[in-house]
Amino acid sequence: MSPLAPKRAGFRPRLLGAALPAGLAVALVLTARASGAPPSGDEAATVRDRLWIWTVYAGGDNEGWGLPAPSRMTQAEGAFYLGVPNLFMIRSRDRPPMPFDQAAIPLRPLKRVCWSLTGAGGKTSEEEREHALELARRFPNIAGFIMDDFFHGDGSGSLSPEELQQLRRRLEIDGRKRDLYVVVYQRQLELPIREHLDHCDKITFWTWKSENLDRLEERFTLLEKIAPRHGKLLGCYMWDYGNKRPMPVDRMKKQCEIGLRWLRQGRIDGMIFLANTVCDLELDAVEWTRAWIAEVGDRPL
Repeated sequence: MSPLAPKRAGFRPRLLGAALPAGLAVALVLTARASGAPPSGDEAATVRDRLWIWTVYAGGDNEGWGLPAPSRMTQAEGAFYLGVPNLFMIRSRDRPPMPFDQAAIPLRPLKRVCWSLTGAGGKTSEEEREHALELARRFPNIAGFIMDDFFHGDGSGSLSPEELQQLRRRLEIDGRKRDLYVVVYQRQLELPIREHLDHCDKITFWTWKSENLDRLEERFTLLEKIAPRHGKLLGCYMWDYGNKRPMPVDRMKKQCEIGLRWLRQGRIDGMIFLANTVCDLELDAVEWTRAWIAEVGDRPL
């Protein structure tokens, strides 16, 4: 018997609206967007428009995180499964290999894609950054770039402030400005990170261990004081990576309810669900999230 079977048998979503037609509707919306540039933020009229999935290569988290079974889900499949139109593409363990074009092709139907300039573990190179920037010329839905695991334990970054300043000059591509996103964890707020943040446009904010979600509102308020002018997105883990165990559904619900409230208040620009690498394991937190997105996704903001 599959180790997933007991979990599946015991899970019953409590939300309505998780049926296939909602996912099919999302697919039609994504396909309609495939040929053109992504819309501006002012055109994002529903909750779903502000939802993202965080992705790495299929199976990228199979080792070392305590998952109950191997995952095979690709980046694009993860977006389709959750019913979200936007995606963060993170390079991990040198995958995808350069050139990136073939990895970008399956993402063309998505509304917005953010490609990593520093990948998992903060790894980066001039060659990788150069290629990612050039990729945006050929794929107009690449709306921005993300620096994953950017900050080190002493508050330094994978790139210096001077390197970031030079990088920003290159983010206007074919007459359109791309945003520069950066990862910040709760535990990094006391580090000297402000100088680096001055050269970023948007912050994705993450809580590494699920028990620290009890301090989410307090810590996010501190982030707002540190970086008042930046757009912010709430990062939501669907697996408790910090503890290498399932994300409790009550904590998943807490993240989503707080994020929806902040979206409506204008305190955040979006929410990000991590990751495609847990979406095909029939985890309770993933299935609850999928049902929640189906229920709230088409509500206007």
